[in-house]
Amino acid sequence: MESTCNHKPPTPWNKGKIVGQKTPFKLKEIWAIRIRLQLGHRTRELAMFDLGLDSKLRACDLVKLRVRDICHGDRISPRAMVMQQKTGRPVQFEITQATREAVGEWIKEASLNSDDYLFPSRIHESPHLGTRQYARIVDSWVKEIGLDPAGYGTHSMRRTKASLIYRRTKNIRAIQLLLGHSKLESTVRYLGIEVEDALEMAEQTEI
Repeated sequence: MESTCNHKPPTPWNKGKIVGQKTPFKLKEIWAIRIRLQLGHRTRELAMFDLGLDSKLRACDLVKLRVRDICHGDRISPRAMVMQQKTGRPVQFEITQATREAVGEWIKEASLNSDDYLFPSRIHESPHLGTRQYARIVDSWVKEIGLDPAGYGTHSMRRTKASLIYRRTKNIRAIQLLLGHSKLESTVRYLGIEVEDALEMAEQTEI
């Protein structure tokens, strides 16, 4: 019987990659991406970008959104609620005016109906955009504005608005609700709040 001891172990999935929390986008980076999408008339991607930021949904939940999840009749609602796949808990999110306009343009351009997935896949085997496809799209946005994609990902989209809100309000309970976390500790870890706050205090302290 042939020994398997000399066989090389499989290459770890994270070899050569930065593992850990993905960096949220800064305001100037948000606008850099948004302006490129607008100037390029990339309607689908602009709707995806704006809704991804507003909803703060995980990739698995964002790609499965249907038109009816965010619309009342032919109007896009300023607020929506979806059931999270990971936790089985509902989460609410706001849809800003700019996002409603971007998504509305996409729905019109793609001739989507109420029961249709908001972001249909361009691969015939899948009815909606896959999480890997979404991740590749996010990577392309990151590269376009000169950032290292190793430090960013779909969780950057989820963390961005939550991080901005926390910086302005310091209201961690509100962020917990917006992200749909069951425990406050999860929100603290997710945003890296203790580390961020400690660094800010250190930067403001002169000796």
